[in-house]
Amino acid sequence: MDLLADLEARGLIHDSTDRVALAARLSSGPISLYVGFDPTADSLHAGHLVGQLFLRRFQLAGHKPFPLAGGATGMVGDPSGRSDERNLLDPDTLRYNVSRIEVQLQRLLDFSPGTYQAKLVNNADWTEPVRLLDFLRDVGKFVTVNQMLAKDSVRSRLETDTGLSFTEFSYSLLQANDFRHLYEHEGVELQAGGSDQWGNIVAGVDLIRRSVSKTAHALTHPLVTKADGAKFGKSVDGAVWLDPAKTSPYQFRQFWIQVDDAMIGRYLRMFSIQPLAAIAEVLGRHAVAPERRVAQRALADELTELVHGTAALDAARSATEVLFGGDPASASEAALAAVAREVPSSCVRTDELSDLIGLLVSTRLATSNSDARRTLQQNGYRANGALLSESSQLSDVGLVHGRYLLLRKGKSNYHLLEIS
Repeated sequence: MDLLADLEARGLIHDSTDRVALAARLSSGPISLYVGFDPTADSLHAGHLVGQLFLRRFQLAGHKPFPLAGGATGMVGDPSGRSDERNLLDPDTLRYNVSRIEVQLQRLLDFSPGTYQAKLVNNADWTEPVRLLDFLRDVGKFVTVNQMLAKDSVRSRLETDTGLSFTEFSYSLLQANDFRHLYEHEGVELQAGGSDQWGNIVAGVDLIRRSVSKTAHALTHPLVTKADGAKFGKSVDGAVWLDPAKTSPYQFRQFWIQVDDAMIGRYLRMFSIQPLAAIAEVLGRHAVAPERRVAQRALADELTELVHGTAALDAARSATEVLFGGDPASASEAALAAVAREVPSSCVRTDELSDLIGLLVSTRLATSNSDARRTLQQNGYRANGALLSESSQLSDVGLVHGRYLLLRKGKSNYHLLEIS
């Protein structure tokens, strides 16, 4: 299956410029393409993965990807898909955000020297030196106000009470100039992105045609949503971040495991790098026993490994086993470190282990001494998997890796002690 047909079968094509011309260009040899990511936060989130993986798919098919960090466009704010204007970030915050997302953009692509080597670019490098009058002459001259007003993102905002500032109105000019710059200096012929970016991307195609009389291509993918239509990548507590300091690998993996059955087929095809035949086989096994969440686990493992690495996946998987009743004694130190991020934890001295009742209260696994004794009598506590009684001595319980003691009340109430 050729690349465009594969993308189509995965539900990854929403709009494109002349499909026949694009197919012919792809079949004639390697093409360079870019996808832009604005640094509106210090991390990308799960919703950005489609764009990152778009670049990866092209690279695996023998093309050259250019992930773009929007150090310049991030200072303006894209009005697409928004009902109000973004708060402008100060330059220091933007530079910090760019430095953080650059690390994430490098994670999923191959940057080692070679024909298809990915190249990370920042549009601040060529935008900041340009003078206003030069920009108006070199870019604004080739774009009509009629074109800009015809964009859905502009028209919808003009109909609101808040309106649209000139700053945001100019965003599409900046993005169009990015495409032209990359076309002229890096040979980038294709820009891809979410369907809400169609107007901005086509503005770049038109600018290239009008200013340098060359043909460029555009391709967008559908925006990903949940079963209820809510924005993808958002949880009850906020975004599912790609930065492990903001969303741990365990939490990231759990997000995918909890995907609705009604959506897992679509998400597997859109996010997985596996061949469509392999995905069909996974979905077939999932249909036989949906309660086992075979498809969700397959996607969760693949994406956790892609985003965070093999070691983080192993630790997240092991932490999941521990927190769902598995034997803590078999867990690695990395797994227990992952557990420590997900449950309350504290450090205690060896001599404090003699006061079992006091520890249960201080760790809030009991509300009082009497509650602790009553729960012990009901066989409600375990330490490193061993059942506790009123006569139990925590010092007799073997420590995992010589220093960890995982207390559990009932099925899902934990506290991890590190013994010093």
